[in-house]
Amino acid sequence: MDPLDLLLHPVRLRIVHAMSGGRTRTTSELCAHFPDIPKTSLYRHVGLLAQAGVLEVADEQRVHGAVERHYRLRRDRATIDAESAATMSLDDHRNGFTATLAALHADFNAYLDRAGADPVADAIGYRQGIFWLTPEEHGELVAAMLETLRPRVANEPAPERIPYLMSIIQFPIEEAPTRNAAEAD
Repeated sequence: MDPLDLLLHPVRLRIVHAMSGGRTRTTSELCAHFPDIPKTSLYRHVGLLAQAGVLEVADEQRVHGAVERHYRLRRDRATIDAESAATMSLDDHRNGFTATLAALHADFNAYLDRAGADPVADAIGYRQGIFWLTPEEHGELVAAMLETLRPRVANEPAPERIPYLMSIIQFPIEEAPTRNAAEAD
């Protein structure tokens, strides 16, 4: 299966997120984590991710005569690198964005459906804003955000840590102004 088609799917994106941080989980545990996804669908998506090498078997145990597999995420196989992104068509980007939003929407609904969900206490944020930036200022902003986020990306689960899904979406909403040749001189 094409890596773009494999990873740019809302259910598979949610599975990848659930497996982050070096966690190992069985398909049964994933079913409990995602009660909104039919079990047969979840098993099929886990199978596709495992077949593609995005998930690997960390351990196998016999449980009631069946083999229960514990999977772990291979981070190196769970991302779309810059080279692959450069080959994406506009429709690929459109489909990827749609899959990302669908996964985000499903995960947020799952959060709200949890007993004790408290958006204020949990400091939930979903804001949008317009930033007027030159290309250089945009590059500086992206670099500053990466500098802030990079040290946290490798954090592993710990008793005091809670996994937060962070989605940073940014794109120009208008075309850049064009300058005519007389103005450029």
